[in-house]
Amino acid sequence: MAMALKVWLEIVQQAAAGSGALLSAALKQAQVTIVPHRDSERDGHGIILFSHADAALLQTLPALCQRARVLAIAACGQPLSCAQQRAVMAAGALDVLLWPPGSADAGQVLARLQRWQAVAQLLASGAVRRHLVGDSAAWNALLHHVVEMAAFSQASMLITGETGTGKDLLAQLIHRLSNCRGELTILDCTTLSPELAGSELFGHERGAFTGAAGARDGAFALADGGVLFLDEVGELPLPLPLQAQLLRAIQERKYKRVGGSSWQPTQFRLVCATNRELEGEVARGAFRADLYYRIAGWHCQTPPLRERQDDILPLARHFLAELAQQSPPPLDAAVREYLLLRDYPGNVRELRQTVTRIWHRHCGPGPITIGALPPEERLLVPPWPDPHFEAAIRRALSLSCITRCATDMAIRLVLAEEHGNNQRAAARLGVTDRALQIRRKAAACAAQAAATSATPAAP
Repeated sequence: MAMALKVWLEIVQQAAAGSGALLSAALKQAQVTIVPHRDSERDGHGIILFSHADAALLQTLPALCQRARVLAIAACGQPLSCAQQRAVMAAGALDVLLWPPGSADAGQVLARLQRWQAVAQLLASGAVRRHLVGDSAAWNALLHHVVEMAAFSQASMLITGETGTGKDLLAQLIHRLSNCRGELTILDCTTLSPELAGSELFGHERGAFTGAAGARDGAFALADGGVLFLDEVGELPLPLPLQAQLLRAIQERKYKRVGGSSWQPTQFRLVCATNRELEGEVARGAFRADLYYRIAGWHCQTPPLRERQDDILPLARHFLAELAQQSPPPLDAAVREYLLLRDYPGNVRELRQTVTRIWHRHCGPGPITIGALPPEERLLVPPWPDPHFEAAIRRALSLSCITRCATDMAIRLVLAEEHGNNQRAAARLGVTDRALQIRRKAAACAAQAAATSATPAAP
């Protein structure tokens, strides 16, 4: 094996013990070290063996999945329903395997463990962490998928999201991880005019049009052997004939220069980005459906900064370190509060600009203090509840639903921060240990009822 693997194996229901013994023997033969769950490293690997997806399993899984990449294996006589498999995934498992009782397929397990470990090593590498800062759940989930698809496939990738959310940084990451010998060729589609778009994309021959004094390569030629990044692809000002040529170049990897008669081959990986909702544009007829399906071999959406609040201060420190070119000064409590409460319509790009303004006003040793804030914003404290909270309440419009969802969310957040410790979580929430246990059990039962509702009745 290329990488040493350690994994903990948890058998949560006795009916799965037979498969557990077979799997343990097969993993040890494959030189996978099985460690006790209590001794496992955080962010390691885990396997859960169970015979049926009951409420106890769904209640146990989230805490286990907080500290490991968990593979769930159902060793049961009757297959889990689709709803039950989704419930196990929603509880935190990365995949679900279905085995007959007393059987084990170590190959299935090894393939997943090796892939997950390779992705984890890439995620922890400097190639990722130096350029893409953040540790929030939304950001980590996005990076995990981008890294896996970039390193283990050559699929075309479409990155969508609001302005300033890091789409260009993800394109650069895809290029670094794609093992391409060529360069990253960037074409900003907002700069193209209908008259010159063909030349920019495909190049032109001498004399092809007025002003074409010599032959010129376009983006498809320059991207040969590398990655072609079409930024703001939703703004492509292409007439129908050029759209057909673009489709051919993407699909068949060959093109004709403007004014040329011969087909030129090219090999590249395609990455596109846009802040438009292209599926809606397709539905309205504003973007060709066949072109959309060609560029969206895999689609990811960057989260706005309001959905990754935990990353605001780490990003601010990262930007300060770049500006200071050394260890940055600490942020005073009032400055931290200001950064956390401020709204960022421009997302990470606006946060960078805000931090830059603060840095230029800071002087001397010691922490960055409230006096470094822009004068017009020093006394502004954004209200809470904020408009995002109001929007969430408007969607619910039911006191019972609002209360239940807010309570469940608070419990999940605190349990995650306390690594599943019920006693510490109860103390932080201001309830008794027993009350929290009852609430968790009720939530697990509700999840189990939802998971089994689609299970067909026995004949």
